[in-house]
Amino acid sequence: MFARIPLYLRLVRMDKPIGSLLLLWPTLNALWIASNGRPPLALLVIFTVGTVLMRSAGCAINDYADRDFDRHVKRTAERPITSGRIRAWEAVAIAAVLALVSFLLILPLNTLTKELSVVALFVAVSYPFTKRFFAIPQAYLGIAFGFGIPMAFAAVQDHVPLIGWIMLAANVLWSVAYDTEYAMVDRDDDIKIGIRTSALTFGRFDVLAIMLCYAATLGVYVWVGIELGFGLLYWIGWAAAAGCAVYHYTLIKDRERMPCFAAFRHNNWLGGALFAGIAAHYAFASM
Repeated sequence: MFARIPLYLRLVRMDKPIGSLLLLWPTLNALWIASNGRPPLALLVIFTVGTVLMRSAGCAINDYADRDFDRHVKRTAERPITSGRIRAWEAVAIAAVLALVSFLLILPLNTLTKELSVVALFVAVSYPFTKRFFAIPQAYLGIAFGFGIPMAFAAVQDHVPLIGWIMLAANVLWSVAYDTEYAMVDRDDDIKIGIRTSALTFGRFDVLAIMLCYAATLGVYVWVGIELGFGLLYWIGWAAAAGCAVYHYTLIKDRERMPCFAAFRHNNWLGGALFAGIAAHYAFASM
């Protein structure tokens, strides 16, 4: 059993925290805005730990759903289920345990947050199967990756204001941008096995689509900044995020595999810059 622990950790991507960070930044944005920059410590812990657990559960379900496809993709052929080192039922069991622990974390919270968590769980579990029929599954992923936003508003304010839903929409656009970069890495393999991805759907307009999604995401955060009256520190963070998007263009414009993967990973800095701007505004506005 102990010898299998490293395999389980690989299954839930504990060795690759980038996915958890891409979920965490927008959730923290929502927590800070919903609480006017003073999120209760308990909520901060619950949402941080819950984000990591649900991302891990989603990875286990994703590998279960894709176990017959992953063996044909260079990047995923050695994943624990596909390579036969973990049984499929083990992945489902691990996902169920992680989802249960995540739900137990929010038991002290209000009813609306619990109800939204059920929706979030359904979206997370069903996402891997959308790659069979949905032309842009990355948009569905954006909902799964962004559902911490309405949940954070619900936990703090007991309702989800319009800004919460608009921020969720922005997260969908951001997810399409960075996950299309990710899909560009596997484009050749995905064509062979018949997986649907935005990189294939956008075709020769993939780079343009990514940059338009970045522009729309940053445009929403311009609206957020103006609507909430954010000051200079926020706009410095926004400008840094915009700079990241421009940098990503230099990486993806030639559609080469490893630079596209580097652009995907660099989105951690884009998300972190936006959060830093929000946190800095509230930190210094209260001084």
